[in-house]
Amino acid sequence: MRAVGLMSGTSLDGIDAALVRVTPKRTGYGVELVCFETYPFEPKLREALLAILPPNDGDVAAVARLHRALGDAYARAACAIAGSNPVDYVASHGQTVWHDGPAHATLQVGDPFAIRDAVGATVCYDFRSADCAAGGQGAPLVARADALLLSSAQEERVALNLGGIANVTLLRRAVAPEGAVAFDTGPGNMLIDAFVKERTSGAQAFDGDGALAATGRVDEELLAAMMADEYFGAAPPKTTGRERFGAHFLARHAGALAKLSIEDGAATLAELTAATVAGAIERHGFAHARVIVSGGGANNPALLERLAARLKGARVERSDTMGIPADAKEAIAFAVLGYETLRERAGNVPAATGARRAVVLGAIAPYRLAKLLARIHSECREA
Repeated sequence: MRAVGLMSGTSLDGIDAALVRVTPKRTGYGVELVCFETYPFEPKLREALLAILPPNDGDVAAVARLHRALGDAYARAACAIAGSNPVDYVASHGQTVWHDGPAHATLQVGDPFAIRDAVGATVCYDFRSADCAAGGQGAPLVARADALLLSSAQEERVALNLGGIANVTLLRRAVAPEGAVAFDTGPGNMLIDAFVKERTSGAQAFDGDGALAATGRVDEELLAAMMADEYFGAAPPKTTGRERFGAHFLARHAGALAKLSIEDGAATLAELTAATVAGAIERHGFAHARVIVSGGGANNPALLERLAARLKGARVERSDTMGIPADAKEAIAFAVLGYETLRERAGNVPAATGARRAVVLGAIAPYRLAKLLARIHSECREA
């Protein structure tokens, strides 16, 4: 089955689009990445998106217009990545504009029917709402895909995604998907990106290759103050986002940050990410596991070095070593979750999200759906 997975996350870098071949197997899936690309948001679209995200107050009209504009952007990305290749289905995460896990409230926008009509394929979307309706936090959702793609019978593994927010999936040896433990640990790249952009007046949007953090010194007093946030010590299930670790988090520590050089500030914020991720992994007994890193933070050597220094017994490496490019991993994961939706199989992990039960995730914008489902039934019967 040829699928396009679309993902845009809290880092707001743009739209990750992966064209993949997904093959059901007896205990999971085989995934072959055909091609991958990140399509940056057009400046006006990114500005409109930032205007409705916390700590700003959006309005219904702005969200409705953004829903359509993002749908068109996702459609262009899907068509571009597919090229001349026929596509069987598209799985689109959409852009989260509000998420309150404990209140079971979440909203992702990006018109799926714009994607369907442009690509000429069924679109799976709105993956989080079903989990929220079942009493869950609607996140993290990639736990099942992580277990299907990355679990091992020989060793314990941690699937770590370093996007705007950092999240982990903890995988015991030979774990079934239902046995995965997953949660957001706190900020990933979000605070570093925001700090660098502010200090450079927008000339730099992130710490390229971790060059700033690599030459800076950690301010231990500021680090301790930031780590006092109650989220870090809370037990899972738990999720977070821009509403907690956005610009207003930096604003609370603006006085201390102002005293630091840009290098020292980047180093301290990178250490915050490394310390909170490592602490979460250690508290759950995975200090000596193999840590498989994906997301934009995997491109920050200074951040990975700080993480490895805190997890002295762990093997920290990019997901590329597993055949899954670090930048493409979440888009691939949603392509797999889309296949689970079309099979009418549960896609959440209740232990990770706090849901009362396992549920089928996602809504469907159908395009020749009967034919697609017949093909899926045939593929799965032969697996």
